[in-house]
Amino acid sequence: MDDFEDPRDGAGTSRDDTTEQSSEFDASEQATSSNKSSTVDESQSIEDMLLEFDQQEGLIRDRSLLDPNHIVEEDRIVGRDKQLQEVTKMLRVALGDNRPPNLFLYGPSGTGKSLITKAVCKNISKICETRDIRFGTIEVNCQDLDTLGVAVYELSSRAADEADVAVEVPKHGVATKEKWDELYRIVNENFDSAVFVLDELDMLVGRRDKQDPAFSRLLYQLSRAGANNDLTAHISVVAISNDTKMMESVGSRALSSFTPEDVHFDDYDANQLQSILRRRQDAFYEGVLDEDVIPLAAAFAAQTHGDARKAIDLMRVAGELAEREGDESVREEHVREAQDKVEKNRVLEVVRGISTQKKLCLYATAAVASETDDESARSTTGYRVYQFLTDAIEADQYHQETYVNKMKEMTTYSLVDFERRSHGPSSGMFLEFQFGERPETILETLREDSRIDMVSPDEVSSVVKAQVRNET
Repeated sequence: MDDFEDPRDGAGTSRDDTTEQSSEFDASEQATSSNKSSTVDESQSIEDMLLEFDQQEGLIRDRSLLDPNHIVEEDRIVGRDKQLQEVTKMLRVALGDNRPPNLFLYGPSGTGKSLITKAVCKNISKICETRDIRFGTIEVNCQDLDTLGVAVYELSSRAADEADVAVEVPKHGVATKEKWDELYRIVNENFDSAVFVLDELDMLVGRRDKQDPAFSRLLYQLSRAGANNDLTAHISVVAISNDTKMMESVGSRALSSFTPEDVHFDDYDANQLQSILRRRQDAFYEGVLDEDVIPLAAAFAAQTHGDARKAIDLMRVAGELAEREGDESVREEHVREAQDKVEKNRVLEVVRGISTQKKLCLYATAAVASETDDESARSTTGYRVYQFLTDAIEADQYHQETYVNKMKEMTTYSLVDFERRSHGPSSGMFLEFQFGERPETILETLREDSRIDMVSPDEVSSVVKAQVRNET
């Protein structure tokens, strides 16, 4: 059966009956509503507005299906048969009360790494429950964890939540060893087998004065805990990263004890993204999605590294925009508006927290990318535009090496990526930056900084075009 013809779990709920019941009321009120609307809006209380919105007929039936982090049924997981089989086969030994191997799942953001891990662990947990095996999934996202001590406490907290017990050490004011001991205690007392899922592990860098990054020390400690009899439960560590080269930064001691099985996740293509969205279209009431909504949302997401999270998020935002506007369907214009909103919000979140100097580096590079056919920017050209910008606003000026390093730092925000290139012996080596979002969106967002807005966009564009023409 085609995806469109499969109304899962009441997905085909019709809105026609409700529409017919309300049509007579709408007709009688139409003549006076336009005259009253401004007065009513001004006098409405917050409670009145909330109740009015609550009574409105919405377009979205099940919002959980439009949450990229929601664990969906197996038949909604698309385009990842190979990875699903690999992860399942390696973790399934937990069903026999044995220790599964450690795993390293890597690939671009939004390609199903976390989704598949959660889905497999959820199924293992259900089966283990029938076999009287105490299985637990202890998951943390390392993006917002700044030190090893904080990470260990967070693991203890998640393990305690999973076991429905309390953490008996404070988050601050105690040594990291006490937090480790508490984690071991919780796991040993409550689980026979557990999988530690460390999402975005490469973001856990920790203190810069340490020889190894915090994620390396975390992997070492967890993978050695069983051998040292700190943990009596069988544990497996699933490390998840967007950085394909993360393991190169893992220290030799951690690498020898961690020894993971690698599972690679590549980008989704537009067809796979369409299939993903079609299997979630029952999040909406039947008949409210125009036929071009799913292909357009998939196409937008395919342009930015095939990110399924972005595709799902676009559908959600488009649906919410249509609801707020009181429209009866979700149309192409809602998806385009959602695309602009999602991109700008994401860029805003990043650039609000960076220094003016980093903004200048990013603005110069994005300005170059906006004038090239493939939306890429050479570091040499970007630096010359950066020099123009700093001169224009009389700001301090970095050396080219520092400019390049600042742009490399932007890769941690998934705003840019880079490759080392050479266009022949005479041109020398340079870095080529490519953007995860439209360069125009980045430029528009950065111009909200008053210092950058001092420079005319037309003047910047003229300088960029001249520099691009001079590239050899």
